[in-house]
Amino acid sequence: MSNVSGIIKSIQDIMRKDVGVDGDAQRISQLVWMFFLKIFDDREAELELLEDDYKSPLPAHLRWRAWAKDSEGMTGDELSDFVNLQLFPTLKNKLNTLGPSGKRALVVKDVFEDAYNYMKSGTLMRQVINKICEINFNTKEDRHTFGSIYEQILKDLQSAGNAGEFYTPRAVTKFIVDRVAPQLEETVLDPACGTGGFLSCTIEHKRKNYVKSAADEETLQATINGVEKKSMPHMLCVTNMILHGIDIPTNIKHDNTLSRPLRDYTNKDRVKVIVTNPPFGGMEEDGIENNFPATFRTRETADLFMTLIIHLLKDQGRAAVVLPDGFFFGEGMKTRLKEKLLAECNLHTIVRLPNGVFNPYTGIKTNLLFFTKGQPTEQIWYYEHPYPAGVVSYNKTKPMRFEEFQPEIDWWGSEADGFAARVETEQAWKVSIEEVRARNYNLDLKNPHVAEQISHDPDELLAKYARQQAEVAAIREALKKELMGCLGKGK
Repeated sequence: MSNVSGIIKSIQDIMRKDVGVDGDAQRISQLVWMFFLKIFDDREAELELLEDDYKSPLPAHLRWRAWAKDSEGMTGDELSDFVNLQLFPTLKNKLNTLGPSGKRALVVKDVFEDAYNYMKSGTLMRQVINKICEINFNTKEDRHTFGSIYEQILKDLQSAGNAGEFYTPRAVTKFIVDRVAPQLEETVLDPACGTGGFLSCTIEHKRKNYVKSAADEETLQATINGVEKKSMPHMLCVTNMILHGIDIPTNIKHDNTLSRPLRDYTNKDRVKVIVTNPPFGGMEEDGIENNFPATFRTRETADLFMTLIIHLLKDQGRAAVVLPDGFFFGEGMKTRLKEKLLAECNLHTIVRLPNGVFNPYTGIKTNLLFFTKGQPTEQIWYYEHPYPAGVVSYNKTKPMRFEEFQPEIDWWGSEADGFAARVETEQAWKVSIEEVRARNYNLDLKNPHVAEQISHDPDELLAKYARQQAEVAAIREALKKELMGCLGKGK
């Protein structure tokens, strides 16, 4: 087994010497397209053994094995010219996307659409390539170890200033997929799929529980759908899918799900399962909000995604969404959106996560919302996820673990009988829809079994301030209406 972590560190050290690579974002982008080609080539080597008539979508001289595999091969200006004048122009614009290998060619073309070669030194590029060649993605150990690279890449991206893009911890994605429990034939969509964490967990869940034949595997591969707006996470997601055995991930689109008018999504676009962590804390570009009905127009990304998710679910479709506390207590459009959610869907469970789950990316408190479309909400169960014994916060060396969710899993029950087995505990409580309406759809409910605690956490204090400001705004608006009514009567 190769030392993958050590290899990655060596690659990063080499790239820092190159004058063309300016900062973390470019270095990571460079690393990702190289890894993609290596992983693609390793997978092709497997397919050539499995399929007698396998044909590569890449011209022979552009395959990784032809120009990169030989450690004594092209280097210096020869390598730079090859990559800039032959490799990139062909992969971007000249691949044959028709015929038997057309779909694979389309995957490569989409991945390289916004990719660039930033390295100026062909000599340093050769050193990086030789390091990458030390990893064999056809061995289970190296493939498994490579998964940890995604988290490191995303941490580096975060430090490069990409605010609002957070890695979803593996424990959270696994718990969500475990609870939503997609069936083999159910189409699963992540409309903001990032690097594919939810989709890879879905693949593992379906393989473990349902795939017994080649036909089952074919069904599985056809039911995995994702959309990602940014080129680098999209490239990482496609690579992730290939590593998870999705050989032709054409259902991973490089697009912005929100850029299509809501009315243009019809029944054929609707799916049975949506699992996602939409970007929050960010704003969409001008004009995107006009794709939505006037009642739900906003430039806040997470709110637009919630409107879209409700629309895209089939009747009896299930969804689980990661959302920040701000969604719960927000007023105005947020109130209308929550009213829509509770009227059209059964929001049966909210799992409130503690601080630090998304460290080191953000300290914002988050929640997991589980809902089913087709019947209105009558009551909402809350479950406050506690820290494990002896833990006061999560960090990169001690992240959240899936095993921590076992109490929730044991408590969960079945939606088929309306979760009749659920009982209130120190962590779990329920509220009726009447109580929610009386609170003007403020879902920010604290655990009634825990005494009020004074917090000095900056994120919590800012959230509390935002709640208070929202309440003040609501009171001001109510007073304004009363005064306008009185003035009108006095005329």
